[in-house]
Amino acid sequence: MTDTRWTRIVLAAVLAAGAAAPALPAQRTGYTPEEFARRRAALMAEVKDGAIVLFGDAALPAGTHFRQDNDFFYFTGNEDLGGVLVMLPASRSSCLFLPKRSAREIQYDGPGLLEDPDGGAKAGFNDVLAVGDLDEYLARNTERAGRVFHVRLSPRDSLDDARSETALWDGRRSRSHYNAQLSVDQYRIARLRERYPQVELRDAAPAIDALRAVKTAEEIEIMRRNGRLSAEAVKQAMLAGRPGVFEYEIEAAAMAVVLKGGAKGAAYAPIVGSGPNSCIFHYERNDRRVGEGEVVLMDFGADLDHLAMDITRTWPASGKFSDEQREVYRIVLEVQKACIAAYRPGATPRSVRDETAAAMKAKGIDPRGLQGGFGHGVGLCVHDVPLGGVLKEGMVMAIEPALYYPEKGFGVRIEDTVLITKTGCEVLTKGVPKEIDEIERLLAGRGR
Repeated sequence: MTDTRWTRIVLAAVLAAGAAAPALPAQRTGYTPEEFARRRAALMAEVKDGAIVLFGDAALPAGTHFRQDNDFFYFTGNEDLGGVLVMLPASRSSCLFLPKRSAREIQYDGPGLLEDPDGGAKAGFNDVLAVGDLDEYLARNTERAGRVFHVRLSPRDSLDDARSETALWDGRRSRSHYNAQLSVDQYRIARLRERYPQVELRDAAPAIDALRAVKTAEEIEIMRRNGRLSAEAVKQAMLAGRPGVFEYEIEAAAMAVVLKGGAKGAAYAPIVGSGPNSCIFHYERNDRRVGEGEVVLMDFGADLDHLAMDITRTWPASGKFSDEQREVYRIVLEVQKACIAAYRPGATPRSVRDETAAAMKAKGIDPRGLQGGFGHGVGLCVHDVPLGGVLKEGMVMAIEPALYYPEKGFGVRIEDTVLITKTGCEVLTKGVPKEIDEIERLLAGRGR
């Protein structure tokens, strides 16, 4: 993103923040230390042997808020730099190792958990020690842990990229051997193997993913709040998305809502595609001026309390769909609604496809090749850990059917994030209109 464009977005967001949008509670922290202790206990009960070693991030990003490594945060709730978590399933103990900060570092960044004499107890750890003691601690526990370390051998995921996507980007980066250096995670694995050749390293990611796939009660409440916040943001963007405005002004209207509501920012680079840009899946330049008669496709969600949200809406910039746009929109919407109706514990991709096909046949709708199925998980990552082949209560997922017609200059995508409940599913993002009459009624009230 260019500095000039970022300046325009910030200025537009400041102006949008002054608009009379409905206020939502500004709140961030939604976790308790007991929540993270329960997660650690669940992982140790699953792994049972050895030592579990997880690393936090060690460097601040440039130009944005720090966001801790997903897996490390999931079990610690800790946002300090350079941390390492060691869990010993045999003794059900967990120890957090953090860098000892100098007075200068504390002056710049503030104190961390290690500087709080009661920090370990308050955070639920058996001990909080200096990271310089890590290797001595591991050496003392190597034999009693059975010479097994459970570490993350699979790629990390980030706020926006799944583990598989991280591996894909690494592969693309390595097309040139000049860019093929080890990642920090690969380097850590190599160092552990070098320092502890007698220890077997096993991948902790499958056990971690199984826990992360089913959201806890505290996570569900945060995601409900994020669903309301992100929905309001997209609604305000729809009100701003008229002919003559730039795509980045629509982005700014949404950003103003989520920042005021306590989110750290967007969960991924906002996608605001007008006209032909609505056919580009991950378009994020957002620098085109919206034209008369075009549709605007916006894909957006907030990062609130380390949990993401994912919504897509498509609307007519001029306030009314054309006949052709309306027909395509109705097909996409009916497929999405049929999928949502089929989501319940025990559902499989096949059962959702069959129920969606039956629903389309009963309504006499040609789905133009669209099928039902599972979307992607949503949680700490927008493209969260895999859901597996069967839905379970507590899973959260996004469903996003779409039809694109580049030759006609428009595409339609409709996406909601849903929670699988005991008997079906709850749409977390229902606060933003998606029925055709609701959209046109909302846009009719925005004036000129």
